[in-house]
Amino acid sequence: MNVSSLRQFILAGAVLGSAAFAPLASAQVYITEWMYNGNGTTGEYIEFTNLGSTAVDFTGWSFDDDSQNAGTVSLSAFGLVNPGESVLLTEADASLFRSVWNLSSSVDVIGSNSTNLGRADQINLYDAAGNLVDRLTYGDNAIPGSIRAQNTSGNPLSLEVLGTNDVLRWVFSALGDDYGSYYDLEGVDLGNPGTFALAPVPLPAAAWLLLSGLAGLVGVRRRRA
Repeated sequence: MNVSSLRQFILAGAVLGSAAFAPLASAQVYITEWMYNGNGTTGEYIEFTNLGSTAVDFTGWSFDDDSQNAGTVSLSAFGLVNPGESVLLTEADASLFRSVWNLSSSVDVIGSNSTNLGRADQINLYDAAGNLVDRLTYGDNAIPGSIRAQNTSGNPLSLEVLGTNDVLRWVFSALGDDYGSYYDLEGVDLGNPGTFALAPVPLPAAAWLLLSGLAGLVGVRRRRA
């Protein structure tokens, strides 16, 4: 590789590399799982997943139910949520929740949530400016044909369902399903908290740089040809 080709390689890698770290115009964070009530000691939980390509700082973010008041439950303790990462809000003690669901300490859990969900309710996620990021309105008795996420969590049928507030396209967890669902250690609640199987795997920055550099090099060679 001559000096000119090397310069093209480095330039192309730097451009795409910087794009990979550019902030998104709007955070791609969604509600990806919920259980409004459980038989076990850990009770209800809500999962949020960052499906964007950059980390999202949850400082100032919040949750509320159908009262729809931004700032009700602080989610700041999640801190920086990386691409593809799922975080959890639960009414149980955080350590107990991790233990019962056999989760790694690396899974961020905010416990002791007292703004509890009902059988028919809403999950509202707000950013630091108080803007609504995502909402899920549910209730099997209020929305005929929808699931009742009691003891068994609810999951979206596909990525396209996220952000649409269409609970009719959410399904129950099932043992060994595509979401990786399993029973908690008490054997009473079924779900897959802490990971979202449908989330695209983000490509590491180093890989982006390598691929972008190769693409730039191929382009140079084609132009010469």
